[in-house]
Amino acid sequence: MDAAAGGDRPVPDGPAAASDLALARVVRAENARLVGALAARIGDLDVAEEAVADAVAEALREWRARGIPPNPAAWLATAARHNALDRLRRDRVYRDKLALLTRETAPAEADERLPLLFGCCHPALAPPAQLALTLRAVCGVTTAQIARVTITPEATIAQRIVRAKRKIGSAAVPLRVPEGAELPERLDIVLTVVSAMYTQAHLVPGGDAATDRDVADDAIWLARVVSDALPREPEARGLLALLLFHRARDDARENDGELVLLDAQDRGAWDPTLLSEARAQLARCAEAKRPGRFQLQAAIAACHADAATPDDTDWLQILTLYDVLLRWDPSPVVRLNRAVALGRVEGPSVALAEVEELRAPLAGFHLWHAVRAEMLRGLGRDREAIDADLQALELTANDAERRLLAARAGL
Repeated sequence: MDAAAGGDRPVPDGPAAASDLALARVVRAENARLVGALAARIGDLDVAEEAVADAVAEALREWRARGIPPNPAAWLATAARHNALDRLRRDRVYRDKLALLTRETAPAEADERLPLLFGCCHPALAPPAQLALTLRAVCGVTTAQIARVTITPEATIAQRIVRAKRKIGSAAVPLRVPEGAELPERLDIVLTVVSAMYTQAHLVPGGDAATDRDVADDAIWLARVVSDALPREPEARGLLALLLFHRARDDARENDGELVLLDAQDRGAWDPTLLSEARAQLARCAEAKRPGRFQLQAAIAACHADAATPDDTDWLQILTLYDVLLRWDPSPVVRLNRAVALGRVEGPSVALAEVEELRAPLAGFHLWHAVRAEMLRGLGRDREAIDADLQALELTANDAERRLLAARAGL
């Protein structure tokens, strides 16, 4: 996380480097907890987030000059609390909020990060705002990094975050974990945002095939936070399993910046430890006997992971899982992925008919054209396949994908 290291500035050597590393670790573990605790007590997410950010900036200077304190997390908590007090004293309505912060309160929730995460992913906020605010307030990712990974101007991201915080305040969005019948729908939004975060870390626009590992790690970290805090929710564990399956293949999915497709990957380079944990998480999901879309996606990923070679892939099982997944998520993208499996089971002609039905909703999506090109090529319609690859090339912003598509088109 670059928030703890002062953004993109170079980190010095020696003791200062050690203090920066310690700070980065503490920020990753405690940032959301500190923001969540302060916001819950004073009812102001903006003040809480800024107070913690100021505390991190102070720690960057103080720890370099004076060394790492005995209890780094407590140091940050104290500094953030003092910063919040200072900000509230400057607020014309500070007296009521000051009382909330200074009085004795009931013990905090076991994990303050979860109420903050649900607040940042509240349905009152638009999905882009949910993602930006979660990255900033919960993960401590800088505005500049959010802008890079989402190919959005930094000023737009900053404005989006400010507006999201104001919306939370004006709409009195509660920073709490919903209960009862409200939980499943709200949890699905949270898991969707975390999943989108992980997706954003891959194939960054303008970049090569390398992953933004900080953002990917943050997504997995958040998935683990939610799964651990809600152990009876199999969908939370399903998302964690899914991300672990994907992360296990990261070292094999790119070679010197070039994208390596699944069938061409060196399966010996897949991380066995991550695969083992992913399988264990998925097995625990099955015990609940409450399937959902993230569990099904993880089961599909497990089918790929279990195949020793591409030819060993159980495509019929994958197709069956996609048929079940459509009950939970009938989106065009899921239907497109199902068409790929259908092509492996019944051939490209049947699959192409399914792909063509998705033209209207997916004509602006580069992967629709790329999948269509694959089916056309399988039918010997090479000229049409090249045209489809060229259309996909025009629609993708990632350099590695562009090079791959250009090579397929013979450019």
